[in-house]
Amino acid sequence: MTEAKEAILLVGGKGTRLRPLTVHTPKPMVPAAGVPFLTHQLARARAAGVEHIVLATSYLAEVFEPYFGDGSSLGLHIEYVTEQEPLGTGGAIRNVAPKLSSGPDEPVLIFNGDILTGLDIRALATSHTVSGADVSLHLTRVEDPRAFGLVPTDATGRVTAFLEKPQTPEEIVTDQINAGAYIFRRSVIDSIPTGRPVSVERETFPGLLASGAHLQGMVDSTYWLDLGTPGAFVRGSADLVLGRAPSPAVPGRCGDRLVLPTASVAPDAKLTGGTVVGADAVIGAGARIDGSTILAGAVVEAAAVITDSLVGAGARIGGRTVLAGAVIGDGAQVGADNELRDGVRIWCDAVLPDASVRFSSDQ
Repeated sequence: MTEAKEAILLVGGKGTRLRPLTVHTPKPMVPAAGVPFLTHQLARARAAGVEHIVLATSYLAEVFEPYFGDGSSLGLHIEYVTEQEPLGTGGAIRNVAPKLSSGPDEPVLIFNGDILTGLDIRALATSHTVSGADVSLHLTRVEDPRAFGLVPTDATGRVTAFLEKPQTPEEIVTDQINAGAYIFRRSVIDSIPTGRPVSVERETFPGLLASGAHLQGMVDSTYWLDLGTPGAFVRGSADLVLGRAPSPAVPGRCGDRLVLPTASVAPDAKLTGGTVVGADAVIGAGARIDGSTILAGAVVEAAAVITDSLVGAGARIGGRTVLAGAVIGDGAQVGADNELRDGVRIWCDAVLPDASVRFSSDQ
């Protein structure tokens, strides 16, 4: 078998970095390119031949099943397992094993709910089968690997080590990092200890390597983005609209903008850079919006300028206000003639009067 028919989607955990301090909607359900972000991952898995997915959830677990149900609308069979106590990545994988029906030697896809990627899932599964690996890892190359664990491989792609985040130039022996998607032989999943936290990165993978197991790395340098911060989430949504990040779930053609059908956009407003305008949002005359996400029911008044920002559901941005790299919470009211830049966060339902904040000088 070269296709993985079953998959585990790890949701929660580090996703809490974008906790709902700026939007009432939990992060995994915040629309990216018009639909909840997990929809893109589920749709890509289905397109690669996956039929059964188990969502391993912890943080905000209760939001997923009411939305995705049994998965039939996506052509999938989805089941849910919720951690009662934090189990780590390896513990979460082992915790859902009873829901899997794959045989001991069959492949199971495992991927991370915080990663947006263009990975060729079928190619990873084929590499896994051809190499005869116990575990196959998607690896990607990054310019600065200091913030990541390194995964060197030999000339055949076989993993030779797992190295913690390098501290000195001498420790940077490769630019390859773990990209957060794997194919496991089912029997390897069953070998992970139960009833306690386990990290695949720090315990499972090094332990397998030490025991002589075959871990294979496939370097795929297509699109890859960790969505753990608000800025990255906005960028990922824009890249989905622009077509840089492939997804069969984008509700429309790829292009400079995605405007959902019930939104209202003034004829002279300019939307560029993969901007998304959600349902029932209103964009006023002369507004200029680039690379940003405007959620449902938000209002952007005349001549506002918004770049690389997230405007929450039901929020209002006053006329001539400038946002750059900002996150505006659901229901917040930002008055006219404000200037908010460089990572500012406005809490849900906060009110900022007209002409209250600016970053530029008086000159």
